[in-house]
Amino acid sequence: MSAIHLAKENIKVLLIEKNQYPQHKVCGEYISNEVLPYLQDLGFDPFEYGAKKINKLTLSTLTNRTISSELPLGGFGISRYRIDEALAEKARSYGATIAHETVTDIQYHDEQFDISTSSKTQYQSTLVIGAFGKRSNIDVKLSRAFIKRSSPYLAVKAHYKGDFPDDQISLHNFKGGYCGVSQVETGQVNVCYITDYKSFKKYKNIQEFQEQVMSQNKYLGQLFDTFEMAFDKPLTISQISFVNKPAVENHILMCGDSAGMIHPLAGNGMSMAMRSGQMACTLILDYLNGVIDSRLELETAYQKAWKDEFQTRLNASHVISRLFETSLLSNIILATLKLFPKLLSQVISRTHGKPIKV
Repeated sequence: MSAIHLAKENIKVLLIEKNQYPQHKVCGEYISNEVLPYLQDLGFDPFEYGAKKINKLTLSTLTNRTISSELPLGGFGISRYRIDEALAEKARSYGATIAHETVTDIQYHDEQFDISTSSKTQYQSTLVIGAFGKRSNIDVKLSRAFIKRSSPYLAVKAHYKGDFPDDQISLHNFKGGYCGVSQVETGQVNVCYITDYKSFKKYKNIQEFQEQVMSQNKYLGQLFDTFEMAFDKPLTISQISFVNKPAVENHILMCGDSAGMIHPLAGNGMSMAMRSGQMACTLILDYLNGVIDSRLELETAYQKAWKDEFQTRLNASHVISRLFETSLLSNIILATLKLFPKLLSQVISRTHGKPIKV
């Protein structure tokens, strides 16, 4: 999306991506409508690609208590397989160049970056946006502080065939983690969950963990009993970190999970990534057009914008996730929310932003 934004303004853009499109990725594949105006302004309408309109939420606890609510802003479901490829084509149509290579190093000196890749190609650029996800070899190269800390979480994702409402997202709590369920554009159901490695390692494989642990939540048990997996095998990622990260590192403007990851229980990581890219690009254009005078001013402005936009969301998501880790507390919370339904909308709003103005 950043490549589209900048190329649309006639900025010379190179997007380096190690994988060919299309490709499945571990992701909840739900996007809040807060970014819809921005997407459409870039010339991309997800509903033209079959995205599902989602406006209902169901939440269940460890003890199978549930609560349902209308989503205040709503969102849509679309797979990374579909949206990544479509956005890449849109970027190319505006003149961006895409190189399918792996970045091995980024060095900054004399007001420019030298980027090295696995093919031994060297690139130079005045500015770099880092949107390489939760954990990368570049994080190691940059000696980012979070990379040295323990990251005990792993995530698993697969698409399933089964009967599930196309206008709903469900978040199910199980011992040691959370699972999100929603439809994508194909009509298949995306099931993506996160758990701590300590809980997972007691079992010999993913299927046993799902049967012995996750299926204690009866809603997940019914899903695994009746749905048919559409993938040959689930996708997994590990060493997921929720600790704070600087939004600027070695003069690189970090976007998406590279800058900070919201807890999946809040279910809003993709729209945060898009919003952070929009903020970075807006400031980059101001810098290139002389509205912002220096690189330092650009970096300071982006760090402030990122903190103002997302820090409250991240703090709220951490508190919510901790509360739902304990079955007694989660049951008390659900009982309270059922007595005062408007509270749930307020909780959701704390982890979501307002529609982007374009």
